[in-house]
Amino acid sequence: TKLNFPVGHPAREMHDTFFFAPDENGERKLLRTHTSPVQVRTMLAQQPPIRVICPGRTYRNDSDQTHTPMFHQVEGLVIDKSANLGHLKWILEEFCKSFFEIDDVKMRFRPSFFPFTEPSMEVDIQCSRKGGEIRFGEGDDWLEILGCGMVHPNVLRNCGLDPDVYQGFAWGMGIDRIAMLKYGMPDLRPFFEADVRWLSHYGFRPLDLPTLTGGLSS
Repeated sequence: TKLNFPVGHPAREMHDTFFFAPDENGERKLLRTHTSPVQVRTMLAQQPPIRVICPGRTYRNDSDQTHTPMFHQVEGLVIDKSANLGHLKWILEEFCKSFFEIDDVKMRFRPSFFPFTEPSMEVDIQCSRKGGEIRFGEGDDWLEILGCGMVHPNVLRNCGLDPDVYQGFAWGMGIDRIAMLKYGMPDLRPFFEADVRWLSHYGFRPLDLPTLTGGLSS
């Protein structure tokens, strides 16, 4: 509830989430559906200014070409007295330029809803889909790549921070999905099928051990 998810929120429903059986106290634990709980733990553990990047595994009860039951997500959080939407926009623009290897990027910020941010936005990036190939930095189409927003005042209060003094912003994206977009992959599922030929084709080192900067799965 510290992330502003009230009891009865759809994100707590059985069909979206992997729940464990109740323990001896009747409590039901679950596999996390996003990396946002790290925001709470960070704000409870240290005082602002806060800047954190959190990659991690997440789990949702979904499986098709663009969704897998286990996937990787990366989340960013900034808390400070002067953090604002302009800072968030600049960070995301610079990230997209670097990740998609383009010098000029056009992005569209659309109003959305997440319980832990207000205002909340989904971000689209300009692309072309000619010939069935997705190319970024050109064309007339748009493709959603991430969600973001300003940290909700209730979340700040729940973590012992005064929203009249501090504000912050956060963003999150699926690592597997943006890799899929960058390399033009039609399906997410081969990421987890241990096909060495497929991994080698896309330049991934099949037996490479993960590090803080070089991988997430072990």
